[in-house]
Amino acid sequence: MTGYDTSKRRFLQATGSVLAVGVLAGCLGGDDDNGGNGNGDDNGGNGNGDDNGGTDDEYDFGDWFDNVDNYDGVEDHTGEDEVTVMNGTGPSGYQYDPPAIVVDPGTTVVWEWTGDGGGHTVTEDDGEFDSGMLSDAGETFEHTFDDEGTYRYYCEPHVNMGQKGVVVVE
Repeated sequence: MTGYDTSKRRFLQATGSVLAVGVLAGCLGGDDDNGGNGNGDDNGGNGNGDDNGGTDDEYDFGDWFDNVDNYDGVEDHTGEDEVTVMNGTGPSGYQYDPPAIVVDPGTTVVWEWTGDGGGHTVTEDDGEFDSGMLSDAGETFEHTFDDEGTYRYYCEPHVNMGQKGVVVVE
């Protein structure tokens, strides 16, 4: 063999070793102890350094968000007296934005209609609140959350299209 072939083989072996170590380290993750994904974030989030929950293990909604295209975690709105959730967002107008929030007891959540996607409701899964059908841009419905808990809600005509949301009160 020539010197060139030997150098090439050593280079490939070294590169392969470095790649194997990198892949293994990625599989093992970091050293956080809070349910995150091992990227060193401190909030159980999605590892992007966000401060609004991300997709984490802290909140378990079962399969509630399985067909909700814009769900990527729980937005933290604690410390706010009032929070607005847009109703009728997304490409088809069949989404809430944001779909999942966490708030303090006593917080008022206001759902504001965009006018897109036809008529919508904000209907709590256990009957705690229901906006009735509204469709005009700028119309609102509000509810003040006094008790801690998880409140799953949906749009009655569009629930099967993934128009669902959650308010966590803690």
